[in-house]
Amino acid sequence: MENRFLGLLEKSVKAHWDLAAFSDFGGTAYSYKEVARQIEQLHILLEKAAVCPEDKIAIVGSNSTNWAITFFAILTYGAVAVPILHDFNRDNIHHIINHSEAKALFVSNASWSALDEKEIPQVQLVVRLDDLSVMKASHPEAIEAAARLPELLMQKYPLFTPDVIHYYQEEPDKLAVLNYTSGTTSYSKGVMLPYRSLWSNTQFAADHLPFIHAGDNIVCLLPMAHMYGLAFEVLNSFNKGCHVHFITGKPIPSVVTKAFQEVRPRLILAVPLILEKAVKNNIFPVINKPLIKFLLKVPFVGNAIRRKIADGLNQAFGNNFEEVIVGGAALNKEVEHFLRSIHFRYTVGYGMTECGPLIAYAYWDEFKPGSVGKVVDRMEVRIESNDPKRQVGEIWVKGMNNMLGYYKNPEATHEVMADDGWMRTGDLGTVDSDGFLYIRGRSKTMILGPNGQNIYPEEIENRLNNMPLVIESLVISDAHKLTALIYPDWKQIKEQNLTPEQVNEQMELYIKQVNRCVPRYCKISLFELQKEEFAKTPKKSIKRYLYQQPLS
Repeated sequence: MENRFLGLLEKSVKAHWDLAAFSDFGGTAYSYKEVARQIEQLHILLEKAAVCPEDKIAIVGSNSTNWAITFFAILTYGAVAVPILHDFNRDNIHHIINHSEAKALFVSNASWSALDEKEIPQVQLVVRLDDLSVMKASHPEAIEAAARLPELLMQKYPLFTPDVIHYYQEEPDKLAVLNYTSGTTSYSKGVMLPYRSLWSNTQFAADHLPFIHAGDNIVCLLPMAHMYGLAFEVLNSFNKGCHVHFITGKPIPSVVTKAFQEVRPRLILAVPLILEKAVKNNIFPVINKPLIKFLLKVPFVGNAIRRKIADGLNQAFGNNFEEVIVGGAALNKEVEHFLRSIHFRYTVGYGMTECGPLIAYAYWDEFKPGSVGKVVDRMEVRIESNDPKRQVGEIWVKGMNNMLGYYKNPEATHEVMADDGWMRTGDLGTVDSDGFLYIRGRSKTMILGPNGQNIYPEEIENRLNNMPLVIESLVISDAHKLTALIYPDWKQIKEQNLTPEQVNEQMELYIKQVNRCVPRYCKISLFELQKEEFAKTPKKSIKRYLYQQPLS
């Protein structure tokens, strides 16, 4: 089972047979034995439905125990999993199912009701994720088998013990997951991730997160259809023998907070927005009060206040975590500086779907603020510049985590993958003498100034996002001037009874403050307020391509 991803799963199932594996938050827990039993029953169903190893099987639905069981059943059968975000619109879901040539579909009731069966004619088997019942099967044998899966399993394995578990013998470079992403600068492409990428990511977590042990609790709140949540909330946890609690439906703050309090997870995976909201909404309004500002500067008193704030924040996250790993986008610098000042246990990692997803990481007490960690095992990073330590250049990566390419899209594959195995990330950065990687921005979002200067909009946005009434911003250009699209904190504006004129005056003040801190060629000329939150990718990055031109 050496260097085999499915070997890791098989070993974990056998080692943790009687431990709790999965549960929907607040619901019944399934042991590793029960998960293994469900997996074997689905194998029988797939075989009766004439689904073969290497066939594609799509999954559409929000996070759940059955989603995870289905994913593991697909891979351990030798088929290719095609996770699809249930938030995609129906035409996009139809397109992905057809483009991937999915032969079977596991879908939630909610997602199925929005789809048109006539638009996906090649699908031969449809299974309801809610209860794993068959809704459609082209082969009568599958319909007959679906009604008596427990009986068929007993016939196959009269004694269901760990010894009977033998999963598909995969080859490292064979396709395992076909993941369609919704990016910040382009539309969905099918990322072909081989088994070696899944193994390498999971093995890295096993080697470098030694504080995770069998029986530990994990809350899964990131979408499993995206590799960040799938790899480290689910694959790593299953490999370690943890109990994963799935937040089904939309992870609203009240539910997430309750889950953290009750489950007390050992590791927390988060996008920056979760930490930023917790700090900017609940802590900054308190510590920015004149008296607290003064007391924070007083010896001993200031430290006592910081400890109390840290205790409160730790309690909010369950007070049992070793660290919070932030990924998907840069963390607001003011928030990051504050978290360091109270010794909050967080770290920022870096990755992309095309690497399944990990590229860089560092443990929280080794992590350097502003960085995204060091390159992970079995991967290499290079910066395309004459002086990688000082001069920004595009980040290229090479190693076992890399994808095979984009499915049925050789042109897109050729754009990012070189013949020697190096792959361009589209991100810009530098690396210091200790090997820590720093992200400067994206090559596709870099704006060329009027005199050829490189303008990194993320750096301007970061300053603007620090302002009290600003939740998010996006800086765009029409080649002559920079415009800031601002999504204000409308809730706070309403609470303060600010008029539209007062809001505009405040935003103009913010723009002036930002312009004083940036080079002349980076100054913002105009701003426009957004009534609704910016459209986001699954990892909560703004879909920049939707906002490239200033609104008229």
